[in-house]
Amino acid sequence: MKLTNLLVTNNLNEHSEAFAIDVLTGLSAQKKSIPAQYFYDDIGSELFQKISQHPDYYLTKTEFSIIEKAALHIPKMIQSSEIDIIELGAGDGHKSKLLIDGFLNNGCKVNFYPIDISEKAMQLLGENLSIDTNLAIHGVVADYFSGLNYLKKISNNKKLVLFLGSNIGNFNQQQSGDFLKKLWLTLNQSDHLLIGYDLKKEAHTLNKAYNDSDGLTKAFNMNLLNRMNQELGGHFDPAKFEHYGFYNPTIEAMESHLISLEKQDIYIDSLEKSFHFDAFEPVHLESSYKFTVAEINNLATHNGFKVVQHFSDVNDYFIDSLWQVHKDFAAE
Repeated sequence: MKLTNLLVTNNLNEHSEAFAIDVLTGLSAQKKSIPAQYFYDDIGSELFQKISQHPDYYLTKTEFSIIEKAALHIPKMIQSSEIDIIELGAGDGHKSKLLIDGFLNNGCKVNFYPIDISEKAMQLLGENLSIDTNLAIHGVVADYFSGLNYLKKISNNKKLVLFLGSNIGNFNQQQSGDFLKKLWLTLNQSDHLLIGYDLKKEAHTLNKAYNDSDGLTKAFNMNLLNRMNQELGGHFDPAKFEHYGFYNPTIEAMESHLISLEKQDIYIDSLEKSFHFDAFEPVHLESSYKFTVAEINNLATHNGFKVVQHFSDVNDYFIDSLWQVHKDFAAE
């Protein structure tokens, strides 16, 4: 697998600076928070792969079953002799492999471009993809839009972008619209997007998925404290925090928090600042929003895409929606 790392020294410094600024801003707020994007360093990416394979976590196995069937149809819908398949967030390659094989089996040459900020995640993905004369793999270590803009400069092929695993659910309504409009700008007329949406369902199923019985989700969240210690010179003691995940029906999202178990002041060296935590004060890490079919349709049409087809499972737990870029569009 060819690998291009766009996080060169200057950009890497910018990424570290952004992390520091977001931590400073989030922990200085009246209601403390840290953006969910910082879960995914090398350790976080590896932990998430383990979460995705856990029996309590329905999302990955459900989406896999959907894509297994969709991969038989999507290549015929797109109809191309050569395609660039671009995955935002490297994953472990098992779901993207189904789609890649679907195109290869239809005689299509595939250029696969996974984009992820974690080089380790990219290496794990490469181990799960088989070699084929009609398959070229080129990993791009970058944030999503830096990677997409880089690929736009080196290839004019028809594109299929994969944004799987309900990653879109980490954005609120405004953020989802902003993300999709930025994505639309990087694509050409008739390019496609396959995007995963976790559907609204009863709370017990959701709570079990985000509080797995082996504590992997807890370790995933606690790793953020370790990351602040290692990268920013923080002095967090993970034993003085607990993970708490729950479904909030008011905003229709799963929420993840770290809760301080005692009154404490924590100094972060690189920020030259101490942050006060009251006993049982929460730090918001993530809201994972859930969707209806009508909401998915609205997101597509309001952000420059046309829904080609929704692919779902027998329980209607999840949808992978195939969209086509529509460039005769005025942003709202």
